[in-house]
Amino acid sequence: MKFFLDTADTDKIRDLYSTGLVDGVTTNPSLIAKSGKDFFETLREISSFVDGPISAEVTSTSLDGMIKEGEKLSKIGKNIVIKLPLTEDGLKASNFFYTKKISTNVTLCFSPAQALIAAKSHATYISPFVGRLDDIGENGMDLIKKIKTIYDNYPELQTKILVASIRNLDHVIESAIIGADVVTIPPNVLEMLYDHPLTKKGLEAFLNDWKSTNQSIL
Repeated sequence: MKFFLDTADTDKIRDLYSTGLVDGVTTNPSLIAKSGKDFFETLREISSFVDGPISAEVTSTSLDGMIKEGEKLSKIGKNIVIKLPLTEDGLKASNFFYTKKISTNVTLCFSPAQALIAAKSHATYISPFVGRLDDIGENGMDLIKKIKTIYDNYPELQTKILVASIRNLDHVIESAIIGADVVTIPPNVLEMLYDHPLTKKGLEAFLNDWKSTNQSIL
């Protein structure tokens, strides 16, 4: 399973990308706004050191607008993935970019039916928002299970499941158990993956025992 970093904070991306854990990046208008930086400058900076897919979202809601914006965004770099809303025009744009061999990420998916038609529209990635479903009392991971089953039933559907709106470690682990292709993770959740109190406690004990020997490896 691949890990994408869900942020527009270029300093944080550089730091975590150096760990070798990060396979790509997803951004959206909200994340760009939070960063306070220029949209295109941010994407260019990220693409200068991240080799994997970088999702850049269009802001137009019309087909013509999405195509124009998507074509402009795609010129930033070969690894730019055009992020499109799951609307009728968004799906048409997905099919258009497929014919142009430009990767797409169809976002704001909340149902298996939406995931199915996105795959039929040749989306490279589908982004189901599990956290937002949890927020309204539904189980977001049930959606991932259903999408995985549908896609497995039809091998000709090549769309990859990119689990989005990740809120906690359970979302990540359950996504891996189900067999999702990608999870896009906020930096704080990615850092939680290797943080465990017993690891810290064990390391402290080992170091104290080693110190008592009065030895040095160097």
